[in-house]
Amino acid sequence: MESRTEPAEREPDIAVREPDTSARPPLVRELLLVVGLFLVYKFGRQLANGHTGEAFRNAHHVWDAERTLHLPGEGAVQDALLSSDTLVHIANTYYATVHFPATALFLIWLYLRRPRHYVWSRRVLAALTAAALVLHLTFPLAPPRMLEAAGLVDTGQVYGPTVYGASPQTDSMANQFAAMPSLHFGWALMLAVGLIAATSSRWRWLWLLHPLITLLVVVGTANHYWLDAIAVTVLLGIALAVIKLPDPARSRVVRRHTPAPELAAPGVRR
Repeated sequence: MESRTEPAEREPDIAVREPDTSARPPLVRELLLVVGLFLVYKFGRQLANGHTGEAFRNAHHVWDAERTLHLPGEGAVQDALLSSDTLVHIANTYYATVHFPATALFLIWLYLRRPRHYVWSRRVLAALTAAALVLHLTFPLAPPRMLEAAGLVDTGQVYGPTVYGASPQTDSMANQFAAMPSLHFGWALMLAVGLIAATSSRWRWLWLLHPLITLLVVVGTANHYWLDAIAVTVLLGIALAVIKLPDPARSRVVRRHTPAPELAAPGVRR
């Protein structure tokens, strides 16, 4: 009686929706690195303090350049905010409280769920921030709320809350002459880009609302010029072009392979 071998069907690979933890860097090292970069950035911004005359001269140059380029006036956005005390208070609160926590949550989520995208995003943010710091040091710039020619209201001081002291010369917590480029907008834009790249939901493009709202807030509160946002967008574009995006498939899914079953010897029925 003849018998024939019937190979068992191979089970398909199973895609497990878990992060690829092999790419996750050590937590303590990352904490030290991120905190160190933040302290270097804060210290570097403080080095740019005290250039009052140069900061105001540059402010006039930026203001005139925007008018030459026919960019929309920052006052149009501020007028919309000032139409409601509640709206301007929300804008000030958004400016003061969302910037750092949103970026921190973005990095934490990527570290836990998309380690490869975390490393990529951290590198991009570090490069962007370093380039911004160089510009802060070489091109001190008074924000439009300080520029008399702009005719804008310092909404933070008038309506609150604000993260800045009433006088830039006595403000030991922040460098108010570091308007160019706007890292508020740059970090928000990278947050959206990073989440869009790291996720696959059809709703992921809604993350672009964060940089859009941030842009309207930084301009409407008179903390930044349009050119501040344009400059940081160019810097971010360069960083994204230089720093390679990781393979999305390796970041999102760990595949478990089922080994193929051994074939039975000839003449043996299984």
